[in-house]
Amino acid sequence: MHILYKNTRVSFTSIGSGPAVVLLHGFLENSSMWNQISEQISKKNRVVCIDLLGHGATENCGYIHTMEDQAEMVKAVLDHLRLRKYILIGHSMGGYIALAFAKLYPNNVKGLCLMNSTALPDSEEKKTNRDRGIVAVKQNHKTFVRIAIPMLFSEKNRTVFTSEIAEITNEALKTSPQGIIAALEGMKIRQDHTAILNNDLFPVLLVIGKQDPALEYATLIGQAKNTKVKVVEFPDGHMSHIENKNELIEALLKFAKQCV
Repeated sequence: MHILYKNTRVSFTSIGSGPAVVLLHGFLENSSMWNQISEQISKKNRVVCIDLLGHGATENCGYIHTMEDQAEMVKAVLDHLRLRKYILIGHSMGGYIALAFAKLYPNNVKGLCLMNSTALPDSEEKKTNRDRGIVAVKQNHKTFVRIAIPMLFSEKNRTVFTSEIAEITNEALKTSPQGIIAALEGMKIRQDHTAILNNDLFPVLLVIGKQDPALEYATLIGQAKNTKVKVVEFPDGHMSHIENKNELIEALLKFAKQCV
């Protein structure tokens, strides 16, 4: 299915019935990353998967896609579906977008799961790396993608999940250079949303990979300290939906039940 949002074609799927769960994919991903997870969650919930701006079958909307731009687009899809309250589950960049959404529309959120994601903004070092990434994408976006994807897995899993890495890379290669750049620019300027972790309106779940090459474990644990955030830890990397799939599904189903 699709809608036109600001003259931009936005692609999404909606399956199942029950309390709504919205799945937001990460950078270089698209809604296909959720296929096996949505199948399980949709047994008791309505599951909406959205291709974010510049990713999957959704077109680009500008030179920069800020996290707020993405959140407003997500809201337009959910309004189109006439959904009023929902649980947001965001992987990596999808988590940044879920946080921006929760700040803009707190009363629509029933629960928020940050999956291999963080409420902190980019550090100066990370911003510099984003800029380097943008230069690399302009030179050869395919090389950028082929290098980036394996680095999201824990070191040992780069050999364990070779076929999955090949599949994810093929999906990521469908992302246009402009879509990649717009996301890098948007992530670079995102806000600090740590205040949302301690809100009184809805529960928050933080899913952490202890060997996540993209996010520092101690920093993630630090964010949850002295808050009501529930933390689920897995032993592997940034791609919990592959590296720790069954345990993740169990954790997400449990969380969805608690948010009703």
